[in-house]
Amino acid sequence: MAAEAGTKTSGVDAGGQGGRHEPLTGIVTTDLAAITRGRFVPARRLERLATTGVGWLQADLSLTPFNTIVHPNPWGSTGDLRLVPDLAARFRTASTGTATPFDLVCGDLVELDGTPWCCCPRTMLRQALADLEAETGLTLVAAFEHEFGLAGPNLPPAHAFAFAALRRTDPFAPMLMAALEEAGVDPDVVIAEYGADQFEITHKPCGGLAAADRAVAIREITREVARGFGWLASFAPKPAPDGVGNGVHIHFSLVDAEGRPATYDAGQPGGLSAAAGAFCAGVLAHLPAITAFTASSVPSYLRLKPHTWSASYTSLAERDREATLRICPVTTIGGRDPAGQYNIEFRAADATANPYLALAAVVRAGLEGLRRRAPSPPLIVGDPEEMSEDERQALGLVRLPTSLDAALDALEADPVVTGWFAPVFLECFAGVKRGEIEHLKGRHPADLCALYGGLF
Repeated sequence: MAAEAGTKTSGVDAGGQGGRHEPLTGIVTTDLAAITRGRFVPARRLERLATTGVGWLQADLSLTPFNTIVHPNPWGSTGDLRLVPDLAARFRTASTGTATPFDLVCGDLVELDGTPWCCCPRTMLRQALADLEAETGLTLVAAFEHEFGLAGPNLPPAHAFAFAALRRTDPFAPMLMAALEEAGVDPDVVIAEYGADQFEITHKPCGGLAAADRAVAIREITREVARGFGWLASFAPKPAPDGVGNGVHIHFSLVDAEGRPATYDAGQPGGLSAAAGAFCAGVLAHLPAITAFTASSVPSYLRLKPHTWSASYTSLAERDREATLRICPVTTIGGRDPAGQYNIEFRAADATANPYLALAAVVRAGLEGLRRRAPSPPLIVGDPEEMSEDERQALGLVRLPTSLDAALDALEADPVVTGWFAPVFLECFAGVKRGEIEHLKGRHPADLCALYGGLF
């Protein structure tokens, strides 16, 4: 059981020093580089800080993954914000194997008078979800499925998906599941994946904002448990240019105002309801632009290639892992109802994307499709790479951007997508990403993968 917030714990720290510890809580925000940053406060003071939060500054949003503030940026050296903890998004566990409890609470960035800051990614997601519900009566249920690699364990080779592949890391996986469960993440399954030393962790579906909060907690708890074994848990998109990529698959479904599943219709192609079809049509229509938010780093585009089981075209398909939007399988075993299981998987995302911003972009694009009552996209059967250009054009298949630079160009060329955000946010986002591109110019793909393997 996790230590109570107002108590002190004793133990031995990483350096072998015994003594008493003051429990600390990290109040965090996740930035445009998908790095979760924050301030630690005594856990016993958290409730007193719940209204006013802790200090933050605008320029922190212009931090790159290389821990530099990109220049130029919209902020300069002036300005202040508050980072206000959301006590409903607190994740606590004493099961990570560390000397003191893991204690993280997600927060919102606000102005000094408490009004929402226009560039807070968590606030952007909250508002996108609220607009979806206000305009359509629909709420979004989501889950983030993370793939990651363990580096440095010097483990013996193991077969993909094998029983032994997971057991050779014992007790890593049981500890991870216990920590996530205690923290309130509601984990679903952990498996040894297809790639070398690759694993996957999922959580059960929940509301969209809670799902993004859980994505943050999963990444940080997984890293902490791995550190206790002397390993590095890396969520980077590619461990090597020819290696199996690590995706973050965002599963989503819709629920109506009465709480009934609204994504499934047995009478429609693929079982996709009219509302869900319109939502998917909106996502595909704006997919080239929103890819900058979902595959948000230079090495992301080493993963988004045909025949890699990731995503490469604006395609919707049934149970096809090459599709960007995949209709997931359902089962009727034991008389189970497909409607409650039915969901769509967005596959063009990875952990270099801010989870709040990635999901907000998907929701905003889906809402555009619902607003114009777009017809359901065709279900793609077959390999788009094997089709002629005319066949692809007839099916509405467009190749996703092949670089971060191209994704930013697509974003800037889509007035609908840019209209979702404050101009100062777009300026900041483009500055961070183009700064990343400039910093990495001329790097060999193998060097990129190695660098990001340590950063993410």
